[in-house]
Amino acid sequence: MLNPANTEFAESLAQAVPGLRLRRAEARYLEEPRGRYHGGQALLALPETLDEVVGVIRAAGLARVGVVPFGGGTGLVGGQVWPGAAPLILSLERMASVRALDPVGNVIVVEAGAVLADVQAAAQSVGRLFPLGLASQGSARIGGCLATNAGGVNVLRYGNARDLCLGVEAVLGDGTVLRGLKRLRKDNTGYDLRNLLVGSEGSLGVITAASLRMVAPPARQGTAMLVVEDPAAALRLLALAESRMAGCISAFELISGQGLAFLDEVMPELRQPFAPECPAWSVLVEIGLPEAMDPEAALADLFEAGLQGGLVRDGVIAQSEAQRAAFWNLRENLPIANRRIGAISSHDISVPLAGLPDFIARAGAVVAALGAFRVNCFGHVGDGNLHYNVFPAPGQGRGTEALRAVIKAAVHDVVDAFGGSVSAEHGIGRMKVEDLERFSDPGKLTAMRAIKAALDPQGIMNPGAVLRAN
Repeated sequence: MLNPANTEFAESLAQAVPGLRLRRAEARYLEEPRGRYHGGQALLALPETLDEVVGVIRAAGLARVGVVPFGGGTGLVGGQVWPGAAPLILSLERMASVRALDPVGNVIVVEAGAVLADVQAAAQSVGRLFPLGLASQGSARIGGCLATNAGGVNVLRYGNARDLCLGVEAVLGDGTVLRGLKRLRKDNTGYDLRNLLVGSEGSLGVITAASLRMVAPPARQGTAMLVVEDPAAALRLLALAESRMAGCISAFELISGQGLAFLDEVMPELRQPFAPECPAWSVLVEIGLPEAMDPEAALADLFEAGLQGGLVRDGVIAQSEAQRAAFWNLRENLPIANRRIGAISSHDISVPLAGLPDFIARAGAVVAALGAFRVNCFGHVGDGNLHYNVFPAPGQGRGTEALRAVIKAAVHDVVDAFGGSVSAEHGIGRMKVEDLERFSDPGKLTAMRAIKAALDPQGIMNPGAVLRAN
């Protein structure tokens, strides 16, 4: 493909799309949060309208220049960064408006460059909730959230980004415009192109706007941190909570003692509810109930039942919004503490719920057989999604990076043995292309390649992400 630093292409693009903002990409567009992928020289396009996006894609197709869609840059699998001299980077940050806000139909229509926190605030302004919740919501953009089918902490109750999307407007790899911003809950008119584009990571086209589902917020919320005996007890506690409060559990997060110890090491200013102890396993539970129900009483009843059943041995129920926020602050800082400690290998995986405790035990044994490592296993136990991260033993940071591929392969083999997925919510990007090829059904890969060829015949859309570039 043509080097985008070529001034001839830059000039032809400027002529093809008059008024388009073009400049050399700054450093923030050329790296990802973990620092594992770095781009070189690249041209940055900043369209403001759908027509400008169409013009960019068509011009890139004619010149066979690869296009990397860029959202908030928060992705963790390298999907937003082309190693080396990058193709054209397409950022929709100037397309960030709320096009429609419908509290009666519970729909908000936003452009892809809208920041997730701003979409949440817009929904709140009309008494509604947009329930997609991520630690990076202050910088993640809706287009990227949909392109990666982001999950987050509220999947148990509200689903992934895919489940919150009613329709998309998009420009496909051949320049075709998909005008699919209907606000319908039911539409069986042929293939579901919306769900094809959601999760495609910009490899088929670029999402420019979306119709998103809002919900009425729970009248009353309750939050608790409960110490559990082990992951099996956490799973049984979840079943107990669901039997008592079906449909009202917003989040159920598993936290390991190693994660709390990391927080204590690098963020000692954070107050932990069970200090000075770091319990081996705890869960963060959040519920949302109707006005007539008392969430604190419901959580107290759950604690008592868990205590009597041998599942729980300690707990704290938030008595104020400040205490609730403090609990969530601990959870949301776990990934930040991980980065400060420095993981050798990080894994975003999912396994069937029933197999979750056995997976944790078996993966721990496999990692221990490879050497002296620390494991921080935490995540969204309610939907089977764990962040399984492996760290060097204290004082042994040097020389362990070479083991990354070995550890990753070993953990992913265990995931596959349990019928799980090596990418639960972060996507494939460039980091997991080989994993996709290794663990996916051959028929699925054949179908994916055929779809890619049909919707992106020039192979210009985020080449090398999800599928290996030709």
